[in-house]
Amino acid sequence: MRVVCQRVSEARVSIEGALVGEIGLGLVVLLGVERGDREEDAVRLAGKVARLRIFDDGDGRFDRSLLDVGGSALVVSQFTLIADTRKGNRPSFALAAPPEEAQPLYEAFCAALADTGADVEQGVFGARMAVSLVNDGPVTIVLD
Repeated sequence: MRVVCQRVSEARVSIEGALVGEIGLGLVVLLGVERGDREEDAVRLAGKVARLRIFDDGDGRFDRSLLDVGGSALVVSQFTLIADTRKGNRPSFALAAPPEEAQPLYEAFCAALADTGADVEQGVFGARMAVSLVNDGPVTIVLD
């Protein structure tokens, strides 16, 4: 499982022009699920995302988490995070979990993140989405 967290001042996701989710201060969380990932992985990463100290503490140091700042998370499934680009120029997605395995883990991640007390908005699993955001910093962190 791979997660890309982007600290944002605002973000939204839409499908064919219809707004699906929107947040203010918080994190855009792009989530890729690999073959063999388990629910325990989703729960562990959700806890890490909620407690990841990447918000300023007032003195310019990263010392506050999503929970500390009362921010929201916009979670978007993104199988392309699992791309293997070691050979050639075309990415291979052979390591990405098939949708029937990935969707329950995506849902488990979102539920576990909400269980931490974070406000969670979601994209639509498997849909072609337009994600717009204002990356604050910019700050982008990759978690495996």
